[in-house]
Amino acid sequence: MSTASLTDKRPSTLRAASLPRWTPWAIAAGSLAVGVGISAAAGLHSKIQWALIAAVLFVLGTYVVAARVEGPRQAKDRIATSVVWVSFVLAVIPLVSLIWVTVARGVKVLNLYFLTHSMGIVADTEPGGGIYHAIIGSLEQVGLATLIGAPIGVLTAIYLVEYGRGRLAKSVTFFVDVMTGIPSIVAGLFILSLMLIFKMQPFGFAGSLALAILMMPVVVRSTEEMLKLVPNELREASLALGVPKWRTILKVVLPTSIGGITTGVMLAVARIAGETAPVLLLVFGNPFINNNPFEGAQASLPLYIYQQFANSAGSGAAYDRAWAASLTLIAFVMILNLVARGIARWKAPKTGR
Repeated sequence: MSTASLTDKRPSTLRAASLPRWTPWAIAAGSLAVGVGISAAAGLHSKIQWALIAAVLFVLGTYVVAARVEGPRQAKDRIATSVVWVSFVLAVIPLVSLIWVTVARGVKVLNLYFLTHSMGIVADTEPGGGIYHAIIGSLEQVGLATLIGAPIGVLTAIYLVEYGRGRLAKSVTFFVDVMTGIPSIVAGLFILSLMLIFKMQPFGFAGSLALAILMMPVVVRSTEEMLKLVPNELREASLALGVPKWRTILKVVLPTSIGGITTGVMLAVARIAGETAPVLLLVFGNPFINNNPFEGAQASLPLYIYQQFANSAGSGAAYDRAWAASLTLIAFVMILNLVARGIARWKAPKTGR
């Protein structure tokens, strides 16, 4: 028998044993069953406890099975992957549960009448009424806050990236970092102190000022990161042609990063759209329609939700209106995020030949 034939019959040692693709699903099903059994035997009635026990069993089971079949090195990779999947599932479950409950309870009264009528003379404990006045208030307050906060945030980011040097730039960066973590109630108290000094009554624009304060650091940070992604070669090429720096920023830098900047502004708008504390302090709420944000109290969706829960006195109608308004606010934020993604994809630099 030749050496070549012996080599052909010898089994290959380069291919290690591998688990089938369905193994993670089988381990997950077994872990869930064992977790439910352990929870039932221990008298645990919380589904959260069942899920946590099943998650721990899934990670341990994956490591044990992979170590016996594929070896310790591959088992470590498997356990890292399983931890990532478990973390993802644990993060998604509360989100899905929240959306499910909001949709299930919000669709009870969410209709065209609810969207086109205000509370008016309807008491919080009585059925009827709508959120038209709150929608108008939210759109005006958030819109004015965007008109104030977005330009200031973008211009500040341009200064920090293109011109900022020395102590002034460091000071601005420090205060932006501080403002990023400022509680919303603090912004509301700041504007409220100014209103008390000038003896002003609650009005919608005061809420816009507080929301603009909360919006500006988010816009600054997102715009700053987008401007840093613009290659320096583009700036140098423009400057080499004799184009002034301000025109280079206006014609080269900003168009290149406009998609990311717009996305950051939209996300900042979505962030301030759900703020309640500043609106509660400064806008005060109004059951009637007030189209003038510069005079008189005004409603908004977050404040409307809070007032319906706080003043319901156990009324099912008030709870239903609060859940319907919550669903409307979630839909508004979701639409803003979809618009931001669409603009980012539309304005993204074209690749290819």
